[in-house]
Amino acid sequence: MSEHAPELESYLGATLKRSYCALADTADSRAQLESIRRTIHQHPELAFDEVRTSGLVASLLEGWGYAVTRGVGGTGVVATLKNGTGRQSVGVRADMDALPIAELSGLPYASVNEGKMHACGHDGHTAILLGATRQLARTRNFDGTVHLIFQPAEEIGAGGGAERMLADGLFERFPCDAIFGLHNHPGVEAGTFLFRSGPLMAACDTVTITIRGRGGHAARPHQSVDPILVAGSLVMALQTVVSRNVDPNETAVVSIGTLHAGHAPNVIPDSARMEISVRSFNPDVRLSLEQRIRQIATAQAESYGAVAEIDYVRGYPVLVNSERETELARQVAEELVGPQKVVSPCARISGSEDFAYFLQQRPGCFVRLGNGTDQPLLHTSRYDFNDDNLTLGAAYWTRLVERYLDGIDG
Repeated sequence: MSEHAPELESYLGATLKRSYCALADTADSRAQLESIRRTIHQHPELAFDEVRTSGLVASLLEGWGYAVTRGVGGTGVVATLKNGTGRQSVGVRADMDALPIAELSGLPYASVNEGKMHACGHDGHTAILLGATRQLARTRNFDGTVHLIFQPAEEIGAGGGAERMLADGLFERFPCDAIFGLHNHPGVEAGTFLFRSGPLMAACDTVTITIRGRGGHAARPHQSVDPILVAGSLVMALQTVVSRNVDPNETAVVSIGTLHAGHAPNVIPDSARMEISVRSFNPDVRLSLEQRIRQIATAQAESYGAVAEIDYVRGYPVLVNSERETELARQVAEELVGPQKVVSPCARISGSEDFAYFLQQRPGCFVRLGNGTDQPLLHTSRYDFNDDNLTLGAAYWTRLVERYLDGIDG
């Protein structure tokens, strides 16, 4: 049992004293949210270029009576609404950026921006949070302050939107006692919520290894130092990093995503270049992976008379949900859709998320919401967000804010 279970059980009994948002309360916003979502989908914008999207978001928020701050961390938008005399504050975040992928969905609202599409559902996340802001403004059924955070540039890795908003003083300018976020999850039935306390999503590091050899004629390989041979050997050697250096009870991934070398069959090139994605859930494992990759790359290259140049970039950290906020978020989902549509604890996810930076500074929970078992996977050219989740997600965020700002201690 959770160490906070008795406290939360008491909190539940104390706070269920008023009527909170139900699914039926946001049903009348379906058409509007669907229109907003599909408009955003049709006009995708990449990281830090979300000018049209953030302008639409800010305009809607201002029309609903929020105090709106534009340009936070670049193209970010923060909307603030205060009600009552409560001193508690809570933040809810949605991401707005698209991906550099050519859309092949054939949908009537498919992207009109060539080579760009919402292949990760950020259009849906934004529309869901807009639905919640509309409902919260209509009912004002909470006591305290809510900050709705519309974040740019989640997809680009290091130096993305979360880091930029934090550097721009996000939590100093908009104090939050806790923060929550959501991501859709293809492969799970639509409307099903997934929760896990502790590490949920992996840290993601990117490694570029350039092998410097000595080029030559393919007919006289003995006069060269073949970087392709070194690269091939290194590809195999790197497979031992996880299998022989990581505790089997831990989880890690080392995946080589690109390998480039040469331009002609009769030429041995001077260099070869590979890019690697490294993922982990434990800081000690993360450090060990870096050490072993560096050692193996250096030793493999030297054994062939080549040199390995290693550029090791640390990306998003492990996303760690705090126990108390995760338990509250789970209970709100059960109240809304019933325990049969709640998975807790769900399996850890080897993908990464820059919401992790927010959770390093504030307690909170990142929620996953099923997008459908027959839906294309994230980051694919035929992906689409499931609009059946729009009013459900809006009701969920509304109820969570109402519950959080109804007496929970900071």
